[in-house]
Amino acid sequence: MLKTLKPSEIARYCDVHQRTVSRWIASGELVGHKLPGRGNYRVQVSDFINFLKKQNMPISDSLSLQKQVLIIDDEVNVRSSIKRTLKKQNFSIIEAASGFEAGLLLQQKNPDLITVDLRTPGISGLEVIRMIRAQERFSDVKILVISGVHEEELKNTIVVGAHGYLCKPFTSDELINIVNKLVNK
Repeated sequence: MLKTLKPSEIARYCDVHQRTVSRWIASGELVGHKLPGRGNYRVQVSDFINFLKKQNMPISDSLSLQKQVLIIDDEVNVRSSIKRTLKKQNFSIIEAASGFEAGLLLQQKNPDLITVDLRTPGISGLEVIRMIRAQERFSDVKILVISGVHEEELKNTIVVGAHGYLCKPFTSDELINIVNKLVNK
């Protein structure tokens, strides 16, 4: 799955104005792609790293290693706990309180990993997993089920398309261990 950056994100990273980034793209110094419609630019992370190397600019470890996690859980406390734990491990976090909200964020953000509770309002966690697995463009997305249901039900999520599961309550160490295994950190 391709990761892209907005010119504004590149500008913040390089401590320059966004117009400077647009000029780099327009001149061909930085490879960028125009989106259909409004014509906004996006730059693949790999192209940005190549640009930084050519310019002898420093490359932060977080730029090339940071993975994005979408947390789907209707319980604010659980989302906060997962978020706090994974941010300490240098993950970028996106949060959704429902399966519907998660579907929108999934289309926009292309996360590397999704944590999903089976008991979400509206669209259930199982339905979310099935939706993700039905779309080829998300075939590389890892799915970790984190739920308070019986372990047999959690084991069945592997058949549907999840890569792993954790029973609630869980420890920070358990979460970190399984997430790192799934995203090959």
